[in-house]
Amino acid sequence: MIQELLKQRELLKLEYEYEREQFQRQTEATGVKRKVGRGLCWFPIGVGRSYRNSLDQLVVELSNTVPVDIEHQFEPGKPVCFFEQDASERLRYMRFVAQVSYVEENRMVVVMPGSDTLTQIQNAGRLGVQLYLDEYTYRQMFAALDQVINAKEGRLAQLRDIFHTSAPTSKFTFAPVRFPWLNPSQEQAVNEVLWAKDVAIVHGPPGTGKTTTLVEAIYETLRRESQTLVCAQSNMAVDWISEKLADRGVPLLRIGNPSRVTDKMLGFTYERRFESHPRYTDLWTLRREIRHLYENRKGSSDSFHQKIARLRDRCAELEYSINEDLFAEARVIACTLTGSANRLLAGRHFSTLFIDEAAQALEAACWIAIQRANRVVLAGDHCQLPPTVKCPEALKGGLDKTLMETIVAGKPQCVSLLTVQYRMSDPIMQFTNREFYGGLLQSAPEVKYRGILDWDTAIDWIDTPDETEYREQQADDGQSRQNPAEAALTLQRLKDYFQKIGTDRILYEKLDVGIISPYRGQVTLLRRMLKQDAFWKPFRRLITINTVDGFQGQERDIIVISMVRSNDTGEVGFLRDLRRMNVAITRARMKVLLVGHRPTLSRHPFYRRLLNYIDNQLEP
Repeated sequence: MIQELLKQRELLKLEYEYEREQFQRQTEATGVKRKVGRGLCWFPIGVGRSYRNSLDQLVVELSNTVPVDIEHQFEPGKPVCFFEQDASERLRYMRFVAQVSYVEENRMVVVMPGSDTLTQIQNAGRLGVQLYLDEYTYRQMFAALDQVINAKEGRLAQLRDIFHTSAPTSKFTFAPVRFPWLNPSQEQAVNEVLWAKDVAIVHGPPGTGKTTTLVEAIYETLRRESQTLVCAQSNMAVDWISEKLADRGVPLLRIGNPSRVTDKMLGFTYERRFESHPRYTDLWTLRREIRHLYENRKGSSDSFHQKIARLRDRCAELEYSINEDLFAEARVIACTLTGSANRLLAGRHFSTLFIDEAAQALEAACWIAIQRANRVVLAGDHCQLPPTVKCPEALKGGLDKTLMETIVAGKPQCVSLLTVQYRMSDPIMQFTNREFYGGLLQSAPEVKYRGILDWDTAIDWIDTPDETEYREQQADDGQSRQNPAEAALTLQRLKDYFQKIGTDRILYEKLDVGIISPYRGQVTLLRRMLKQDAFWKPFRRLITINTVDGFQGQERDIIVISMVRSNDTGEVGFLRDLRRMNVAITRARMKVLLVGHRPTLSRHPFYRRLLNYIDNQLEP
């Protein structure tokens, strides 16, 4: 058991060293254009206004002055570094790290480590910003694993033994609670959460109402407990569950950097609540007085230091008082798994921890939050996207095996499978149902037979010709792959389908479309082609083009998947991760169009079965 965790730590160390080495190579050897093409960098950037936020952090607004049609990888909470390009196009990196607070398409707000660093970027010439290695997250994961490995007694040691050995779990015994608005599997899942003393898992395949079930479980838990901690791997997942809880009227405090910056979400953030507190004005006045004293001091006398010390003590008292008020008012504290290490949560412990999208989180990240809880509820689907692991050796060693997978395998009695899906027509569901869920799922009556056109098949495969121009090639970023001829064919077949439906009907009914490719290079190419074709102009708001990862948790009426791979050796590369194809197909409500090279893909058993399923599909 300890050996498993020690192995996790070694694999995590490999991942960290690999990522650090990749970052150094990227920084030293990769040109700016290539970094921009990979979405890792903005250059050149403009520096806008700077100000202090409610937490007294110095922030600055940045703008991407040469926006490109590339999906960037900047997200709230991620570290960034700045560089300046001189006249000979050499780069000089500045020796500090900042953090993204907020980002939209071509504008970003960054927390600066000090006023001197702000001066550096304001005085720079051609300035750029790029993602930096996230040392903080790794430090927190290593520290959490060390705590778990070394725990000799207490609740943390008990949970570790339950999760990683045959140690039994225990349950409360009381009559089940009825939830007439849920289906039987959802109702059972909520009751299993309420009964669990140690751990419960809500396994939610696509479209089965996992979020609805989880919100109900949290809401019902709050009838028995004063406060719970709700976490997820990403800011977006935290925001999604937070919005649903807010809709139920749950008093919530969002710690960290929200990515869905809606007015509703902003109202629940710690920063907004902090600055709207009645005593914040007093705190702001004291902070301003401290800054004024420093700006106007003449020398360094004892009286100056004493006055500063008194003002800082008063600030600390006010901050503590406001914090206690904010936490006392909240029934749910929501943050990312890494965010649970935030100093604002120091010394706080929770009866129950809920981890949403647990199948996308490294085990080490889960332990950061588990340290603060007596029992754990995991929700997600380990048959969909796994955690991102970049190091091939760490991936081969099993770093991507999540805590949820470990518990599902070792404690199947703790798992509640949601079995009724409300998203897809039955023919779309049945293939993935058979491949990933043992045929246990069923379609709700209201979606089972729905479609866009009469006498239409739900899934179509469009073969790319066995010609040289349809062969895959390396993408412009040097890492991904693309297939320009297949991209053109993909858009043409979608155009044909639009005309078959009727363009007026598409606009009137607002039928939405997702175009997915597993390869970032193909996504960039498809976006460019779509923008250049005037036919698509009226429909652009209805069409989203993204990678599989970018579509996680979303759904569309029509899904089009460009497979890209076309070669003589049958090499499918990235497409070997079958969980990604599960995600891609199950985004669709009524229609799936797959575009690919049959001879290449049919060499893989999974895709051969998929092709047979499509070929033998009956019209409704």
